[in-house]
Amino acid sequence: MNSKPPSLSDTIKLFQYYKNLTERSISQLATTQIHSPIRTGMSSIAVLMKHIAGNQISRWTNFRSEDGEKEWRNRDNEFVDDFKNDDELFAYWEKGWATLFDALHSIQKDELNNIIKIRFEPYTISSAIEKHLTHVSYHTGQIVQIAKFHTGDNWNTLSIPLGKTDEYNRKKYNENHPEK
Repeated sequence: MNSKPPSLSDTIKLFQYYKNLTERSISQLATTQIHSPIRTGMSSIAVLMKHIAGNQISRWTNFRSEDGEKEWRNRDNEFVDDFKNDDELFAYWEKGWATLFDALHSIQKDELNNIIKIRFEPYTISSAIEKHLTHVSYHTGQIVQIAKFHTGDNWNTLSIPLGKTDEYNRKKYNENHPEK
């Protein structure tokens, strides 16, 4: 069993995985579905994308020297779908991810235990990254579920299709054990 903690590059790959999962989900939808909550009082996919991006921009802009909850952030407004069009939504989405990835790529291994603040509370950079990863994965799961709801029987699975697990496992085994 490998007890070594994941490296920063492994964590960046996980963030890329969740970004890709979200984008593969929304690629199956019409614009109206991206902006439509499945029930009154619930967030649409566009709202969740806006919230993820807004959180990333706030948390990871000047994260070494400023609190992660910026004074200029309007978190409540992140739950209002006020985009004029999808180009604006996706530009904001990409800005959030670029802010995160730029920050993560700037971190040196010896900084991971340095203390930063989020809402005036101290976190090591490492624990702030973990906190953000769980936040992103939580909302990614919501987005996938909403997309599945909107597509119904037309959903294209993002992982192993039901009934194909044994086939998938055999293929992976053979790829990793070519000598057999």
